[in-house]
Amino acid sequence: MLVLFAHPSLERSEVNRPLARAASEVDGVTLVDLYAEYPDFAIDVDREQGRLLGHEAIVFLHPLYWYSTPAILKEWQDLVLEHGFAYGSEGKALHGKLFFSALTAGGPEEAYRAEGVNHFTIRELLLPLEQTAIMCGMIYLPPFALFGARNAVDQGRIESHLSDWVRLLEAVRDDRLDIARAQDLPRLNADLGAIIAAN
Repeated sequence: MLVLFAHPSLERSEVNRPLARAASEVDGVTLVDLYAEYPDFAIDVDREQGRLLGHEAIVFLHPLYWYSTPAILKEWQDLVLEHGFAYGSEGKALHGKLFFSALTAGGPEEAYRAEGVNHFTIRELLLPLEQTAIMCGMIYLPPFALFGARNAVDQGRIESHLSDWVRLLEAVRDDRLDIARAQDLPRLNADLGAIIAAN
């Protein structure tokens, strides 16, 4: 599993940094810190395409920035997901691979609905990523999301979120995730117990 991590101000991160560290410690996970690897945004397309070919599941790990990903993940998509590689009549390199975002959002979950301050659910806001996955022939899953990230440390919610994160990564790695059931959830961690099969 390939986890592409993007946080432009990592020194201020209370949640994404431990999520990245936890992912890096899971056997079978390749963690790539895009801002550390490409501080000048000069993305090595051949290297990144090679990484995609070498993994069956791809995860974007990031904070939600203005209802989307941080800039380097957009640059990565623009350059790496080329016609003839990721999409188009000859672009079948990503067909059948699993894709989802693991994200943190500053606001509470109730802010992400029609009546909330953000007017849309998190799934609706991520529709461009879902369509990208569809265009590339990938299997799209809803996000693994932590809401209220600004208060998560003070409220003691980090440890349980980290535990669920590792549990999800291991389930994907071990092919124990009920894909069809997971696709219907608003977010993957809405009901992990129901979508992860026992060992």
